[in-house]
Amino acid sequence: MRSVNRVASLLLAAALLVGGSLSAVQALLLALDRPTPLDTTGWFAALSSTRWREPTVRVAAGAAVLLGLAILVAQLRPWTPVRLRTDERDGWYLHRRCVERRLADAASAVPGVRRARVRVRRRGGQWRPRVRATGDPAARAEIEYAVHQELHRLTAPRPGRIDVRLQPRRRPA
Repeated sequence: MRSVNRVASLLLAAALLVGGSLSAVQALLLALDRPTPLDTTGWFAALSSTRWREPTVRVAAGAAVLLGLAILVAQLRPWTPVRLRTDERDGWYLHRRCVERRLADAASAVPGVRRARVRVRRRGGQWRPRVRATGDPAARAEIEYAVHQELHRLTAPRPGRIDVRLQPRRRPA
């Protein structure tokens, strides 16, 4: 969502810059009794003759309200953190993606596991790794052990439950 926020901020900044510059030029030219680049009489007539009961006005207002609500919900949604705190006392952090890669590499190193993906979520002070792997279902305990060992190497806080989901390897037809 950060890239969407940056693009939206850039577009808003550009619109405000252009609108503000145009307003300043318009005000300066009106103060000097010079012809202005924008004809405001047509705008004023159109805006003063438009009524709320017209369907185009209601559709435009409804669309603006829905867009505003969508932006508000997107901003209030709790996003996954970029950094994970290692310990409450020392103030060290690790990048979440790096932790996920290291845990996935540890799970993939287990014999019988072909491919592994890991997502780490934080609940309070605990990390909750979710491992999705393709391989032998009998390797579940070994995967949990490997992930625990890697978390111990990373000096992670005591993890909660490690969710391991193993899918059997597909055979070619």
